[in-house]
Amino acid sequence: MQSLLLAYPDERFHAELPLVRRAAAAFPDPVGAPLLRFADHAEQAPRTVLAADYVATFDHRKRCCLFLTYYAHGDTRKRGVALLRLKQAYARAGWRLGDDELSDHLAVVLEFAAAADDAHILVEHRAGLELLRIALRDSGSPWADVLASVSATLPALSGDERTAVARLAAQGPPEEQVGLAPYIPTAAPAAVSRPPGTPGGSR
Repeated sequence: MQSLLLAYPDERFHAELPLVRRAAAAFPDPVGAPLLRFADHAEQAPRTVLAADYVATFDHRKRCCLFLTYYAHGDTRKRGVALLRLKQAYARAGWRLGDDELSDHLAVVLEFAAAADDAHILVEHRAGLELLRIALRDSGSPWADVLASVSATLPALSGDERTAVARLAAQGPPEEQVGLAPYIPTAAPAAVSRPPGTPGGSR
């Protein structure tokens, strides 16, 4: 469900809000309540305003980037390797990404985690997730509730993860740019193609 709420708020997004409400009501309160708050906001806000807010938040603020490997690697060579590893992990599970989709977009990772019942990619990128959650919270973004719901499904932060979050908050991601094309597109990806019979989940 969280992945649906991180998509660009187009007609499909608004059509799926009732489904999100029904599913969120069945989740434990730390997971479901933030999703219901966001759904309230999304239904009440003018659609053009919500869409403009989405673009201003996720396309124009580096600390609110939805591409998880950016937090650890920035636009460096290591990020290309990390993207490839994620794509290979999806392929092993029978998933196929479109040519215009990046494997580290949070909505894609959430779809995979829910369908495969495997949150290891989210856990591996926990520092970046927490930095995104904090940035959204501090900016007063309604999408902070969606990230709060995601965090509530994951194990508590360990000492090393807290250190990593603090480092990212203070320094930001690496900035090596040599020989690289930008990795951050302005458009959110479409949903991942799932293998037949794959169930959905809370993410």
